[in-house]
Amino acid sequence: MYFPLHCHTHFSLLDGLSKPEQIAERIKSLGLSGAAITDHGNISGSVSFVKAMRKKGLKPILGCELYISKQCASVRNKENSKLNHLVVLAKNIDGWRQLIKITSESNKDENFYRKPRLSLEQLSKFCDGNLVAFSGHLGSDLAEVVFGEMASDAYNAKTYEEAESLVDDNWLENTKSLALKYQEIFGEGNFFIEIQLIDKDVTPAQMVVAKALRYVSKKTGIPKVATPDAHYTTSEDAEDQRVLLCSMLETTLPTIKKKMIDGEKVPLSTFFRSDKYHIPSFEEMKEIHTKDEIENTILISDMCEDYEILREPILPPYSCELGPDEHLRQLCRDGWAEKIRGVVDKSRHQEYAERVKHELKVLQGAGLSSYFLIVRDIVNFVRDNGWLPGPGSGSAAGCLVSYLIGITSIDPIKYSLIFERFYNAGRNTGGRVSMPDIDIDVPVSKRDEIIDYIKERYGEEKVGQMITFQTMMGRGAIKDVLRAYGGISFNEMNMITQHIPDKAAVAEDLQEMMEETGESSVIRWALEHKPDELREWCYIDDEGNMQGRLSKRFEQAIRLEGTKRAQSKHAAGVVISPSPLNEICPMVLDTKARRLVGGLEMQDMEDIGMIKFDVLGIAMLDKIMGVQEILENGDIE
Repeated sequence: MYFPLHCHTHFSLLDGLSKPEQIAERIKSLGLSGAAITDHGNISGSVSFVKAMRKKGLKPILGCELYISKQCASVRNKENSKLNHLVVLAKNIDGWRQLIKITSESNKDENFYRKPRLSLEQLSKFCDGNLVAFSGHLGSDLAEVVFGEMASDAYNAKTYEEAESLVDDNWLENTKSLALKYQEIFGEGNFFIEIQLIDKDVTPAQMVVAKALRYVSKKTGIPKVATPDAHYTTSEDAEDQRVLLCSMLETTLPTIKKKMIDGEKVPLSTFFRSDKYHIPSFEEMKEIHTKDEIENTILISDMCEDYEILREPILPPYSCELGPDEHLRQLCRDGWAEKIRGVVDKSRHQEYAERVKHELKVLQGAGLSSYFLIVRDIVNFVRDNGWLPGPGSGSAAGCLVSYLIGITSIDPIKYSLIFERFYNAGRNTGGRVSMPDIDIDVPVSKRDEIIDYIKERYGEEKVGQMITFQTMMGRGAIKDVLRAYGGISFNEMNMITQHIPDKAAVAEDLQEMMEETGESSVIRWALEHKPDELREWCYIDDEGNMQGRLSKRFEQAIRLEGTKRAQSKHAAGVVISPSPLNEICPMVLDTKARRLVGGLEMQDMEDIGMIKFDVLGIAMLDKIMGVQEILENGDIE
């Protein structure tokens, strides 16, 4: 068989289509043992990919398709804006840590220019034998040197003969030199020449490059390896990916079609010409690749250990003389003296005592004392500066311990609030401890100062904000699809989308839909609950099939729901780590603030052992503080 080593997920934003779960399902259906994830410039999908593959009993290999600049990445000029691709895979846990460092380094403000990038010289500092790499597809510099200055024209050539005529006179010397340089960087046995043969009819330059690189392999002894360039799972998904590309390129499919007919250059044109950027079967690979190229996919998969990146939460240490457990107990005693004794009717003291005893047993049994002490520390910083923290929101108000130590201002027993709504020991299953969720509401104007304090208190390199990804919701998905195909007015588009609700508004119904059908779609919900309003464009018939003038577009939009489309900084999430973040978590650039933030989503952060604290800026707290200041100053008539 073979092992797919070049697969993109939807974390290759608006380029890759596949969700990690879809890749796992495809690999399983093909009877393969696993696959490698190689998203463009990031490893943000790695945790999701690992979880999806493990669920199917498959082997995940973690990698990245890096952006390589000609000069040092800090140089920002026209010559250095052209980037080549290089695929790097982590062989083991040390390789994974190196991959974290590489992608974090490429995202530093001084290196990031439109894309996260590094030069080969910068990359070489992180290569210590724990990475395996390959290069050779049309986006790589190894392929580019085959054609030299004529590479762009060669990639757009219509025939093999035309592409072959554009081969550089010094191609062999230059290609051998670069391949040997890669081998020197990664170490003998850790670099392979990549052979891709996606669609010879669409990109004859691939055939020319493959022939040339096979010869280079023979001359240098550097082994070849066959790879797909999978941006979606099956060939039937090609049209869906093109919609994503239209969104990225801010164009339409008819416009692109016309440009290609007219002979104009179109960015990423091969995706619009070919349906073969999928995960191929073994039979498909066998038809176009040599035996050794396929066998080397297994060789590489065997070189990569089946290591584990998921782990239990690791709380950062909280320094105190008594130790976290006893310190928390002492704070509860202090809170009892202040808030219970002499305040609450003595007849109810036993009720309070039993409750706090129960809560401490549960929380300390789960090793959460430090978590509560850190939250208290942050809240106290807010109060000590004369700012106004929130009284406690959500289920956190149901925790008596939080009330006693000053995290919340609401007596949960007085208001019959249940501790188990906040934290239930039953959530700790399979040896994994579930973290509580306490929202720390703070004045929005003071949030940055509060985060600066957390960094100063627990270590600049150990504290960071975190990323979140915008996904295609129901309305956005249908709009993107309709825009891509054109032929529909803005007014009509709005008439359709006004009947598609926000996801939050129908969350309970969607959960029920997921439990019953395994599908959760806002668009399908709208078709089921607002059939009359949407019938003009699409409706579900008695057999459950979609019908109507735009039924195909609605079906496509449903498939695109939940696809990642952009990244941004999480509004509240702050992670505190016991060790430097860039050793545990990939960092990405927040392009607005020009700061590095944790490059994993909230749940994925927790799955690799990171502890998240929600520090949420609330504008209303600023307004209340303003009113307080007016009253204190007597500035009111």
